[in-house]
Amino acid sequence: MTTIRLRTLFGKEVLDLLRNRAALLPVALVALISLVLPFTVAVIVPAMTGQPLGDDADLVKVSLVAGIHPELSAGGRIQLFLFQQFLLVFLLMPITGAMALAAHAVVGEKQARTLEPLLATPITTFELLVAKVLGALVPTLMISAAGLAAYFGCVALLAEPGVVRAMISMRTTLLMALVGPAAALVSLQAAIVISSRVNDARTAQQFGVLIIIPLTAVFVAQFTGALWLSATTIGFLGLGLLGVWILLAVFSVVLFEREAILTRWR
Repeated sequence: MTTIRLRTLFGKEVLDLLRNRAALLPVALVALISLVLPFTVAVIVPAMTGQPLGDDADLVKVSLVAGIHPELSAGGRIQLFLFQQFLLVFLLMPITGAMALAAHAVVGEKQARTLEPLLATPITTFELLVAKVLGALVPTLMISAAGLAAYFGCVALLAEPGVVRAMISMRTTLLMALVGPAAALVSLQAAIVISSRVNDARTAQQFGVLIIIPLTAVFVAQFTGALWLSATTIGFLGLGLLGVWILLAVFSVVLFEREAILTRWR
């Protein structure tokens, strides 16, 4: 694999995306929801009802799974717990936002009759598929990063003092910098694999979003206090997802069958 060819292919994917900027609208929408929902639950609703979060004994008890944090009040600990949980929503952002792009990646080339000349070039199958994944992932990760910056900024402004400082930890870093991108890579690579074998982008999209199911289960379990992933567990989870992506990328190359695809789509 050469860096020059991969960079060229990635540039092509970005140019295609710039011609269809509306494809990034779902990412922006998920980012907006991810920002509005947690502050509605943790700040706006308690302020409007006049019932502080610290008055809810059940929430106080559940929030202890995030740590004692003696520097925070009971309400502050609950806010920390809630804002930590809603960070998981940002894991879904690259997946849900880029899935349509990844699912359409190869199918779209087939339908536009641009796959044949592309495969006639010296590029390898691995370079093509990796470029397709990165072309869908990188733009959505940039939007996700901007959303995260706005999220932490709003926590610093609206939450109780000390909450944002308590959120900045190794656990949060691993969750956002390792598990999130790794989960998106697995999901998008799966969509690329299916996209290379079918003629309907919706089929590839449906298979790719299956990874949302276990992530949603983790979100619900953590929100109820039944599960709390430590930094070590999150680190191993992220490395495991990266390993799955590498295996999936190799499998996608084997499954791609360049000649067979060209024959079927003549």
